Amino acid sequence: MKPKSVAVVGAAETTRLGKIPDVSVIGLHADAALNAMKDAGLKPSDIDGVATAGISPVELAHYLGITPTYADGTSVGGCSFMLHVRHAAAAINEGLCKTVLITHGESGRSRVGAGGFGRAPSSLMGQFEMPYGVTSPPTMFTIPVLRYMKTYGVTEADLANVAVIQREWAAKNPRASFKDPITVDDVLNSPMIAWPFRMLMCCLVTDGGGALILTSAERAKDFPQKPVYILGTGESVETPMVSQMEDFTSSKAFRVSGKKAFEESGIKHADVDHLMIYDAFAHLPLYGLEDLGFVKPGEARDFINERNTAIGGKLPLNTNGGGLSYMHSGMYGMYALQESVRQMRGTAAAQIEGAKVSVAHGVGGMFAASGTVIFSNET
Repeated sequence: MKPKSVAVVGAAETTRLGKIPDVSVIGLHADAALNAMKDAGLKPSDIDGVATAGISPVELAHYLGITPTYADGTSVGGCSFMLHVRHAAAAINEGLCKTVLITHGESGRSRVGAGGFGRAPSSLMGQFEMPYGVTSPPTMFTIPVLRYMKTYGVTEADLANVAVIQREWAAKNPRASFKDPITVDDVLNSPMIAWPFRMLMCCLVTDGGGALILTSAERAKDFPQKPVYILGTGESVETPMVSQMEDFTSSKAFRVSGKKAFEESGIKHADVDHLMIYDAFAHLPLYGLEDLGFVKPGEARDFINERNTAIGGKLPLNTNGGGLSYMHSGMYGMYALQESVRQMRGTAAAQIEGAKVSVAHGVGGMFAASGTVIFSNET
């Protein structure tokens, strides 16, 4: 796509985040959608494109009374919404639609109207991973992270420090689930989930959602909010089985997605003022920093330990508190996108002064898929 040809003109999360036992999954989608429409000064009849994951775009359109000319139900896990942004930008540029609504809603904690997590026995995972006890995210992500730790000498304390620094960011965010400071010892003394993951290295389980509205850059100037332009996008997939990754110390999907987004945007890594890396578990920011090219393989640990990603650092990372402390309803990608948009609008709780370029990078499944979106607030 041509950089800055499409912009975000509406962005909002659900009215409440955290524990929402009285709202169903479709209700969370609708709440986020209506909040985003209000943010953009639009009504359902103004929307002609819909995209969502977790539910069908057919269900979403029907529930909101929208008759779209473009619909996208791409579902590749938590980064689905990064892919939706990419696809929506292409659709708008191609003239398939003018105004696209992307929604997310999950009752991850309360499970109101939520589906199951089961894998079919006939699936690849069902046949070749689950019989060996690889059944849930903590037991799946241990496979690559143990190889990564051995290869680069990364310790449990290094992983713990990721959670500590993100809690510092969360303390500045009134909407964060957890704001109390924690130490490396606090993390290492929290209950063991699946080695090396302690509880405080694992994401939250919450209820909530979010929505974005995209339109052409030409039209974006007529909306009430400051447009946030899309500079570049990327996407890729590797394997549904974490055991079959090409390299346990690096995600091929991350590398391909990130490279494509940077090439499309025409910017250098030094131009990035703000970064969001999906952090369902504490090791993901390490992989993201390396696979996106901000540091060389094996250097992410020291980069974080030297507080380059912390408050006052040269590359602020996961400034909302991330999936470890802000919120994580299951598919976290939407919340990373929301924080990037807030930073570009200048409205974030922990606003980075003068930030002009933000990168939002997501993972789907256990390194199964990836999506990258680069935003700018400059025309």
